[in-house]
Amino acid sequence: MMTDPIADMLTRIRNAVRIERTLIEMPASIMRRGIAQVLKDEGYIWDFEEVETVPAKTLRLHMKYGPNGERLINRIDRISKPGRRVYMGYRELKPVLNGMGIQILSTPRGVLSDRRARTEKVGGEVLALIH
Repeated sequence: MMTDPIADMLTRIRNAVRIERTLIEMPASIMRRGIAQVLKDEGYIWDFEEVETVPAKTLRLHMKYGPNGERLINRIDRISKPGRRVYMGYRELKPVLNGMGIQILSTPRGVLSDRRARTEKVGGEVLALIH
């Protein structure tokens, strides 16, 4: 039984980046699809797709690396955990590494990056930090 599917997704991405794998598969969910969309919009992955499999849908991420194989994701951390939720308003969201990284938030308007949350002036639960 998986108690934290977001941490599972982040661990799969972290492990795939470590061994420079180009494709990752995991069980699909609305939250995971939202996180994948943010990663795609921010340029950390090429694309993602949802594949019909039995017994449930699978989310497939196509990882992105630099022209010489360098990693775009150096560190990925889970901020808000099941035992300790972390919430921030849009005024509290500061750029990560002077704009070189992002925070992923779950907001009333869906899953957003910290940049987009600041422009839309909406806060929420900080799910992950990526740089």
